[in-house]
Amino acid sequence: MPTVIDPATTAGLVIREVRDSSRDGVPTKVAVARRTYAAERDDLWDALTSADRLPRWFLPVSGDLTVGGRYQLEGNAGGTVERCAAPESFAVTWEFGDTVSWLTVHLTPADGGTTLELVHEAAVDPDLWKQYGPGATGVGWDLSLMGLGLHLASGESLHPAEVEAWSPSPEGTEFARLANTGWVDAAIAAGDDADQARAAGERTLAFYTMPPES
Repeated sequence: MPTVIDPATTAGLVIREVRDSSRDGVPTKVAVARRTYAAERDDLWDALTSADRLPRWFLPVSGDLTVGGRYQLEGNAGGTVERCAAPESFAVTWEFGDTVSWLTVHLTPADGGTTLELVHEAAVDPDLWKQYGPGATGVGWDLSLMGLGLHLASGESLHPAEVEAWSPSPEGTEFARLANTGWVDAAIAAGDDADQARAAGERTLAFYTMPPES
């Protein structure tokens, strides 16, 4: 993690979208994040799918990363690899605790690099959505996409202790605020009540900027 990062510039690299959908007749919420990286598609694909490289910017992963295999991210979600079409896209289930959602990543060549589109679909309890909105998941993905960008730019690993120290810093807090605002705006654009969406955003931001316990 660099000592200086421009929160506005970095948060502004992500395009956010929220939409309603359904899966097997169950209503779902879909959060979409798009960011273009100055990297070749093969390099970006490797950073996303290599068990050796994922820990350098995201989390250690174990298990079978082939179609039909089960994976587990250290201290986080696990699931099943449902589809893989290298170097274009992959789809996995995203299982955390008792919840199951679905994650799809698409890579598309773009001018000067590659556009990554991350699609996270979940059956969300309406009351939970009213309480926290899309930022509860979206801000976490923003942080991951930022880490990926830093790794791609430098080729170096992010050190967990540095990331943990950066998150409550003024720059980290401002980044979380701007990313969260982007998700609030996306929810409003998708039809959510504006006042309700902003109140949910305030609760989400409080979660992401809460000082660590001493």
